[in-house]
Amino acid sequence: MSNTYSRLAANLPLIRANLCPLAFLGVPEQAYSRAILGVYELTRIELLRDLYLWAYECSTQEYLAIKQELTELDPMRLAWHQRIRETVRQVVLQADSNPLDVIRNSLTDLASEEERKEVADLIIEELRRLHEGVLARYGLRPAEFQHWREKQR
Repeated sequence: MSNTYSRLAANLPLIRANLCPLAFLGVPEQAYSRAILGVYELTRIELLRDLYLWAYECSTQEYLAIKQELTELDPMRLAWHQRIRETVRQVVLQADSNPLDVIRNSLTDLASEEERKEVADLIIEELRRLHEGVLARYGLRPAEFQHWREKQR
């Protein structure tokens, strides 16, 4: 929990300056470890600085994409938001199952094949963007998410 608070505290100056928040999601663990070791053992900040800038650029792109998506309301996403969330949750919880089968089973009651395809595409898009920062939205725990990610590799 303290990790969450420290990330929030680290983002406060950025948010106050009306800048995008920083997330280190997708930063290779080995690169981060080497950058930190460079600071501690060699008192060299260059690698950590470069890593920070790279992570911030990635975070900014993701943040702006999400912000753009939020401003452009998708009527299909709005109509099916509860089903999308439930299905994403089921896909993660059933990590040993084929995700496409879980999605198909979740959508069998939809009227048309076109509607099933559109909702399935939205679910797949949500799964692609799933990260630790949004797990509460789906009622998922980090361990469940981690287990699912390992099964997807």
